[in-house]
Amino acid sequence: MPTVHDIATEIVNREGGYVNDPDDPGGATNHGVTIGTMRRLGVDLTGDGRVTTADVRALTRTQAIEIFVEHYWKRPRIHELPLVVQASVFDMYVNAGGNAVKILQRLIRDMRLSVAVDGVIGPQTIAAAIQAYGAAPRHFADAYAIARRNYYYALADARPASRKYARRRDGGKGGWITRAEDFMAARYHLSGTQHRERTAAWA
Repeated sequence: MPTVHDIATEIVNREGGYVNDPDDPGGATNHGVTIGTMRRLGVDLTGDGRVTTADVRALTRTQAIEIFVEHYWKRPRIHELPLVVQASVFDMYVNAGGNAVKILQRLIRDMRLSVAVDGVIGPQTIAAAIQAYGAAPRHFADAYAIARRNYYYALADARPASRKYARRRDGGKGGWITRAEDFMAARYHLSGTQHRERTAAWA
């Protein structure tokens, strides 16, 4: 069974190195850690009293993994969720912050269980997630991953600048979609045709 550090390492591998894409609301990013996160945590690697793109560039893989484990796994209490969704929620939390939890909470509500949709993992969400898993142990992880994929498509529907993350230039699945599908059974993957049909209105 992979450890949290194994999962965090996979996330760093998936995120890649330094990027400063003007279409990315997160701004400058390295190994998946945004400049906003580094400012919030006070990660001043250059020692000049400010957190700038230079600090983002200086961030190492090891430092990124440590940030993810402490601030995206332990503090949000992802480790208290059912094991089958921990890696997926962790990966999504790195990518989308509290929206990762809101997706889970909305899924739980769709299963007719009571939970607040506030993006926070507290006792109510933990208990509801355990109950939801108990009600559908063979489908809970897939359902969450599908909900992630739907979230990405909806985000791209609403924000044209983000569509390049969901659809490649050749029309194939973009990184957001393949990222969500990495956490679901292959039988729930969309075919290339289905993906093109879903994104046809973006032309």
